[in-house]
Amino acid sequence: MKGANYSIVSEFVFLGLSNSWQIQLLLFWFSSLFYVSSMMGNLLIVVTVTTDSYLHSPMYFLLANLSIIDLIFCSIAAPKMICDLFRKRKVISFGGCIAQIFFNHAVGGTEMVLLIAMAFDRYVAICKPLHYLTIMSPQMCILILVLSWTIGLIHSLTQLFFVINLPFCGPNILDSFYCDIPRLIKLDCTDTYKLEFMVTTNSGFISLGAFFLLIFSYIFILATLQKHSSGGSSKALSTLSAHITVVVLFFGPLIFFYMWPSSSTRMDKFLAIFDAVLTPFLNPVIYTFRNREMKMAMRRVFRQLTGCRK
Repeated sequence: MKGANYSIVSEFVFLGLSNSWQIQLLLFWFSSLFYVSSMMGNLLIVVTVTTDSYLHSPMYFLLANLSIIDLIFCSIAAPKMICDLFRKRKVISFGGCIAQIFFNHAVGGTEMVLLIAMAFDRYVAICKPLHYLTIMSPQMCILILVLSWTIGLIHSLTQLFFVINLPFCGPNILDSFYCDIPRLIKLDCTDTYKLEFMVTTNSGFISLGAFFLLIFSYIFILATLQKHSSGGSSKALSTLSAHITVVVLFFGPLIFFYMWPSSSTRMDKFLAIFDAVLTPFLNPVIYTFRNREMKMAMRRVFRQLTGCRK
């Protein structure tokens, strides 16, 4: 049997977030509230952009697709986490665990590329305004969307290629509330040093590199904005500040998870909840409250739905 690739683990047991009934109750209401709000907020953005003709532009096309991604992302781990809060034994099948990892990395990788595309969109709009509609044509927007999902799927399948054939021969307890590679590889029967290095290289450095690329690009755009009048650049500055906030919220937990995959602290669980439930809720809030056009469009859509002309 030496060197054989076998696994006798058919399910994994989550330790969850806390054993305290009071904390579990608080987490239940907190997670349920933000999960429902995330679904409604992102769905509202998709409906508004789709319905309102004034928002049929490349920027809002990308924003609507970001909301679709967040709709999927917040449904990967949050529903099971909410259902598991009051269960004494929190289990997930091996196949379910692999599915969580696949969708988590596929959607996360897609969102990463889409955020870079949104930064490129703002660069063209601010630095090359006369060529904006030519560069950001409908064909280019579709190409960006296809490329984003293709890269996300390739990234996820690359991760699964290393994980799915790992020998899990016990124990099967995960100190988390969802499946992800840094915690899963700790249960592997073989030496995990190379696997942890792979996780750091494939997810950690990619996340860190994309984060700095986005930050530097926004710094360049902000520097370009200083050449314009304050009145003409206020709208662009408001949009950029919303984009930068979303980038920090998205990449912050990812960098922490994957740059140090061997670490295990209470901060991991806090950031995991933040990433799974709160970030998809904050994205529509940030883009809605800091975007006058979006707020006006939502009012128009509401009037259409209610039949009110005023």
